[in-house]
Amino acid sequence: MKTFYVGGARSGKSSLAAARAGQVANNVCCIVTATESDQEMSARIAAHRSQRPESWRVIEEPVKLGAALSSASEKHQVILIDCLTLWTANCLWPSGAAAPDHGLWKQERESFVEALRNCAPHVIVVSNEVGTGIIPANAASRVFVDEQGWLNQAIAASCDEVYQAIAGIAVRIKPPR
Repeated sequence: MKTFYVGGARSGKSSLAAARAGQVANNVCCIVTATESDQEMSARIAAHRSQRPESWRVIEEPVKLGAALSSASEKHQVILIDCLTLWTANCLWPSGAAAPDHGLWKQERESFVEALRNCAPHVIVVSNEVGTGIIPANAASRVFVDEQGWLNQAIAASCDEVYQAIAGIAVRIKPPR
């Protein structure tokens, strides 16, 4: 089973996905992609850490998500990936690079999509919906929105269930009711 939670910032998607993971099984691995780039992000990461059950295994992997998923799939019943949005940025601009690294991004995206297709455990994936706003004014933001939007479409197509998080409520969009 593959489940995808997508929504805007602070839509409740991570909490909904974590609750679902806990309902499915006790043997949960959470793969997180965030890096502590500043004090505000460190506080966000700490908040997420405090909300996870202590029994969950946590893998911090900002770039090699496909490899982390493949490794975790050998030992866990449920794998929660939070989130694709930060991972996309990490791959496109590794170590704060000034220009996007399309080669790294293509390689890691393909690795992840393949690992997700071949993963036997229940995988729950979290991502931001970036396609509901205006077209960004700068080139880097447009690259990010394009790549994230295409990735979200690919993940939604390969998942059995897709939920849009809106104000803390999961609205099922695939399969339709």
